[in-house]
Amino acid sequence: MRVDQQLTLASKQLGQSAEIAQCLVSLRLARRVRQSEAAVRAGLSRATAQRIEKGDPGVAVGALLRYLDAIAPGMNLFQLLSGDDPAIIALERRSRPQRVRDLSTAEMKALDF
Repeated sequence: MRVDQQLTLASKQLGQSAEIAQCLVSLRLARRVRQSEAAVRAGLSRATAQRIEKGDPGVAVGALLRYLDAIAPGMNLFQLLSGDDPAIIALERRSRPQRVRDLSTAEMKALDF
């Protein structure tokens, strides 16, 4: 009989599961790996990859670790949760809004045809 893990876990543990899932999604997007490609590399079905990325606490830890290794070979959970991967940092920089200043009068005149 299958037990719904979301009903048996405390909200704090569900939050931790969601945090791990969000870190995995960010890492996958930062490294530009498709979900289906990561699933194939890890030997998982795409449905299992979706469950991992949704934060389903019923997914086996081994499947989660294989999925992580498929996205970032050699990375462990501690490194994932620290968020210091160069790809994630670059993704955050790209997604940040940049401030644009108005042109000065001299610059406007230089651009005027």
